[in-house]
Amino acid sequence: MAGRRVRRMGSGLAMVVAMFSGSWALAQPVDHVTFASSDQCIACHSNLTDAEGGPVSIGHAWRGSMMAHSARDPYWQASVRREVIDHPEAQAKIEDTCSTCHMPMARVLSKADGGLGKVFEHLEAAARGEESATLALDGVSCTTCHQIQADNFGMESSFDGNFVIGPWSEPRIFGPFEVENGLRRVMQSATGFSPDSSSHIQESELCATCHTLFISSLDETGQEVSKFPEQVPYLEWQHSVFAETRSCQACHMPEAAAAPISSVLGESRENVSQHVFRGGNEFMLRLLDKYRNELLVTAPSADLQRAAAATRDHLQTSTAELGLLSVVRENDRFEIDLEVKNLAGHKLPTAYPSRRMWIHLQVHDENGRLLFESGAMRPDGSIEGNDNDADPGRFEPHYQVIDDPGQVQIYEPIIADRSGKITTGLLRAVKYAKDNRVLPMGFDKGSAVEATMVHGKARVDADFVGGSDTIRYFVPAETNVRRVNVRARLMFQSIGFRWAHNLSAYTARETERFVGYFRENASTSATVLAEVSN
Repeated sequence: MAGRRVRRMGSGLAMVVAMFSGSWALAQPVDHVTFASSDQCIACHSNLTDAEGGPVSIGHAWRGSMMAHSARDPYWQASVRREVIDHPEAQAKIEDTCSTCHMPMARVLSKADGGLGKVFEHLEAAARGEESATLALDGVSCTTCHQIQADNFGMESSFDGNFVIGPWSEPRIFGPFEVENGLRRVMQSATGFSPDSSSHIQESELCATCHTLFISSLDETGQEVSKFPEQVPYLEWQHSVFAETRSCQACHMPEAAAAPISSVLGESRENVSQHVFRGGNEFMLRLLDKYRNELLVTAPSADLQRAAAATRDHLQTSTAELGLLSVVRENDRFEIDLEVKNLAGHKLPTAYPSRRMWIHLQVHDENGRLLFESGAMRPDGSIEGNDNDADPGRFEPHYQVIDDPGQVQIYEPIIADRSGKITTGLLRAVKYAKDNRVLPMGFDKGSAVEATMVHGKARVDADFVGGSDTIRYFVPAETNVRRVNVRARLMFQSIGFRWAHNLSAYTARETERFVGYFRENASTSATVLAEVSN
């Protein structure tokens, strides 16, 4: 069996059918939407190299990415389970919403049949080895993104996963390149999809359909009380200078100078987007590989490790800079100024609010004696001095000046429910108690729309501006200490300690499993984004 696909051509349920030797048969006529699993595409869109011989295999790169593992992500599964336990009366709606962008093909088919998207039903079927879960488990696959039309791009109606696919009388696959008629017929004959060239596939608005998410906050009875901006990197990008210079794809899918896009009669193309989807999830990629059997991961270990390494490189070279502006002795203390620069086209960190970035500062005297330390990470993944890690009801404010080792500068979103209580339950959230994530260049915090506003003390920090933040440390020193050695590191976690450990209150397979994963791997949960010393 070369793979499986679903096609719709009349009325009735979606049918999973086998594809043999490039031809496929339908068990019965069905209607309106067609998808194929990724193995159909990888066969021809892999084993590719650029002009210098470097690997640019589209299928293999995607296969190791978080896009390919959106449905297998154990943190996502645990988070959905937590929300269902918190709001059992809204389970059907929660699963439908959460499957929209994590199991998009299965959800589109369910909606086309007048139903709702499922999560746990598909995961249970996958655990039993049932073919019915194939499209759900394939995540954000090739025939999802490459069938999205530009009909509602950039409009509010496109957000929250409201991308437009089909209906098709003849399924089309969009790409940026013109395909000559002979090759078009080859692809259509082999797959049932007809290639169609369109530049919209390279526009940020394509990414915005799933990465602009306003969720429905629920009360105790499951009724909606407000809309909450869970993640809005596209809106942050719109309010930056990057909106005029670089698309989402330019950073997250860097281009190869020249390469073929197919191993079958493929001609060299200029500026081929590599399907690496560089982001901030190095930690999760390593977990997926380590626990592959439990998570039903089929991608080769080499692909996941290569993706994790590429993600780490991206984080350490393309996201932030840390500068040591000055170290000055004033009376009985040293004054140390640090500057954090955001190199990304959105807030740093952005997207899902479990992410945080912080400064770990160490100051030693000339004899190597530690005088001051702020922001050390403990082996359990918590941050020394962070109020939120110590107490889920508190959090560290944004600082302009730090003069105590018990204070730490953490760039993060902190969310609160209707009563003002700090929470990590997304469907309880109605506001940000704090959002001091470092702004992208050109971002004006005074004119930002409500969904992208700065919250907390950073709003009145004159040094917290588009592109950077400056912070001062006061370090007390004895009279005989005339010089200090300063080392500062900018740290990042895609899943902060509190966001992982709050799941431990829930008795369910998915929550207990992820808490166990985090505890076993907490000491390696952070990445150093930038470092500076004198």
